[in-house]
Order: sequence, then C-alpha cells, then structure tokens
Amino acid sequence: MSPAEIRSILFDLVAAMLLAALDQTIVATAMPTIGRELGDAENLPWIVTAYLLASTAVTPLYGKLSDIHGRRVMLLIAIAIFSIGSLACALAPTMVTLALARGLQGAGGGGLIALAQTILADILSPKERARYQVYVASVFVVSSLAGPLLGGFLAQHLHWSVIFWINLPIGVIAYLLTNSKLKLLPRNERQHRLDYLGAILLVLGSSGLMLTLNWGGVRYPWVSAPVLGLLVVSALISAGFVVRLLTVSEPLIPLDVLKDQVVYSATLSACFAMGTLIGLTIYVPIFLEGVIGLNPSWSGLAMVPLMVGTVIGATLSSRSMMYFKHYKRAPLAMMATSLACCMIIAAQGDRLPLWLMEGLFVLLSIGIGTVLPLSTIAIQNTVERHQLGIATAAMNFFRSLGGALIVAVFGTIVLGSTMGGDVGAGHDIGSLIHGTNAALLAGAFRWVFLAASVGLLLALGFLAAMEERPLQSSL
Repeated sequence: MSPAEIRSILFDLVAAMLLAALDQTIVATAMPTIGRELGDAENLPWIVTAYLLASTAVTPLYGKLSDIHGRRVMLLIAIAIFSIGSLACALAPTMVTLALARGLQGAGGGGLIALAQTILADILSPKERARYQVYVASVFVVSSLAGPLLGGFLAQHLHWSVIFWINLPIGVIAYLLTNSKLKLLPRNERQHRLDYLGAILLVLGSSGLMLTLNWGGVRYPWVSAPVLGLLVVSALISAGFVVRLLTVSEPLIPLDVLKDQVVYSATLSACFAMGTLIGLTIYVPIFLEGVIGLNPSWSGLAMVPLMVGTVIGATLSSRSMMYFKHYKRAPLAMMATSLACCMIIAAQGDRLPLWLMEGLFVLLSIGIGTVLPLSTIAIQNTVERHQLGIATAAMNFFRSLGGALIVAVFGTIVLGSTMGGDVGAGHDIGSLIHGTNAALLAGAFRWVFLAASVGLLLALGFLAAMEERPLQSSL
C-alpha cells in the first residue's frame, strides 16, 4: 500500500479508537450530574461497571471473529453497536436503562481498539509498524486529558446526554470512512470454528471477576457474601474455560498462541505495566489533593506529566525498534528508572517538592510507555498472520483484567489504612477518604506506591524474560 493510503487508513483507525478511549474518561466528571438528574445516585457506579464488564468480556470474541470473517466486517459491526449504544444512552430515562445501554455500548467499544491494532498489523510489517505506534499511545493520552474536562463542561453547560450524542456523528464518519478505505486490506482470514461454549464461559467468567474487583472493598467488604460468592462462581466458570481450552479441538484462544514464550511474556509485562498506570491515574489525584493539598483544578494539571510521559516513552520505544537490533535495551533501562522513581515517591512522597515529584512522574510514565508498543509489536511479530486478531485481542483482554486487579489492590490498601476496611454499600473511594487525616492518608499512599513498585518490578521482569526475536521487515 502507498504511504498516502496507509495514512488515510491510520486516520480512520485513530477515529475509531478515540471513540472507545474517550468514552471511558468523559463519563467520570459527568456522573454527579447524571445521578442528580436521574434521581438514582445509588446505582450510579453501574454506568461505569456495565461498560467495563461488556468491553472486557467481548474483546477476545472480536479478535477470533476477525480471524474468521475479516477485520473490516467486524470493525463495522463494532462501530455500529457502539453508536447504537450511544444513542440508547442519550435517550435513557432511568439509571437502569442507562446502565443497560452502557453495556451495549461497551459490547461495541471492546472491539474498536483491539481491531484497530490488528489492522495496523495487516498493512504494515513489524518494523514499519513501530513508526505508527505513537499515534495509538496518543489516543489514550488525549482521551485521558480531554475526557474529564469535556465531560464536566458538557454536563454543566449543556446536558449530560450530550456526552453520548457527540459519539453519533463521529461514529457515522468512522463507519463511512472505514467501509470504503478498509476494502484495501489484505485478506488473511481462514476457515475457523468458533467455540461457542468456550466463548460463553469466557464472557461469564471474566464478567464475574471484573464485577468482583469492582465491588470488593468499595461497594461491599471483601469478606462479604456477595463478593465471596461471586468470586467462587467466577473461579469455577474460569476453571471450566481452562478445561475447555485444553480439550476442544479448536479452542477460542489457540494453545500455540498462549504457550508462545514471547506472547505470554509480553502480555504479562503489558498487563502489569498498563495496570499500574491505570491504578496511578485513578489514585494519584487523591494523593495530590489529600496529602499534598492541591485543589481539584491544580490536581488535574499536575496529572498532565504522568500522561504525557507515556507518549514520550511510546515514541522512544517505537523508534528504537525501527533502528536497533536489540530493541529491548532502551525499554529495560527506562523501566528500571520507572521502578526507582516509584520507590522514591513511596519513601519520600509527602516530603518532596512538587516540581521534583512532577519530574519523577514524567520519568515513571516514560518507562511504562516504552512497554506498550513493544509488547504489541513483539506479539504480532511472532504469531501467524491468521492468528493476529485473537493474539492482539487476548493481549488487550489481559491488560483490562490487570488494570481492574491493580485498581482493586490500590483501593483495598487505601480503605484498609484509612477506614479500617469498613466499607458499606453505595460508598466510593472519594467519599470514604474525604476529610481523612493527611498523615494517615500519606501512610496509606506509601503502601500504594510500594504496591505500584511491585507491579513495575513484575512488568520489568517479564519484559527481561521475553525472547528478543528479530522483527520482520516485510509482510
């Protein structure tokens, strides 16, 4: 394909990814307004939980189905489902219908990012692909920075439903452009059989686990009957899925993909790196406000270095993969720097001047950013072309689970240290720690940053263990 055609397709893919990435951040600041206007603040967390459950559970299905039926068809279906879900959200008269609509929206959003990454692998060799990974990282940074600001502005000055209405014109444009441009894609699909029972087990098991991680320690205590019961059920279903993988002739996720040393090492490295980043983006604002004493506006500005550093790291990593044979060396060095920065914050966080802490946040996020494109390209470089869809989707699936797990760990640490673990239904982290003694909160965040250091250490370890296979220079 010509460079102009590649740039044109890349623009379409960025638009599709932005739909999903922005929708995960734009809702947060509009939630108080939504709860007040719909008169149901108790069930407000469901508009986030429903989306996360659906988007995580269906991601491997999109990958497998794209290997069977082609990327273009599945991306069009994902955009259509997401747009219909957005329309249903905008028209929702009650919190229950809004939560259901968010689940439908998530069923579309779960395919957008994984399929976009897979399509890049269809049109570019691994070495060429490194050049464009920075655009993927930029999507998430833009959504993280612009989403909360845009959501709060629209909810305050217009109406909360506008945050869903704006998805419709973007979705229509993405659909029309995708429908025409992606006809140029090479065809790599093969005749596969979709393991329907395995797909059902995966959806139920992962949904149960995600719900457990979202509820545990926040909505219900970890030792409560709803959380323990849900955990047991999801564990049994997940065990059934593992048995299905080992016994069926063509499992949903091929065993040769799961057993590949590069695939599982890169996936686990990305899982812990991305999970730690997600956890920090959620809890660092609480640290900045409750311990450092910043107001919400300054706290938001202080988060910018943590997000921008990710793009810098992704750019450095991508460029090193293009020009250096040993493309792991720079990411390994930067991840070691990230680990050191996180440990310094854990030890001295409440006593550091703000400018120095911001510098440490930049270095910390640069290291994490180096892992993300490297893991994606390394996995796509090692699997067969007809397995690109499921391999890329599986990586995104485990990234989501890793994020949910680490966020749950951070929340348990904060609650256990500040509230004695006494959590009741309907409470959230922000309301529980509001007014907590700053010294007590500082002690809790020392353990949070130590836990983040463990996550970065695991990411560094799996990255170091990953086999460094030569990147293919042609499709």
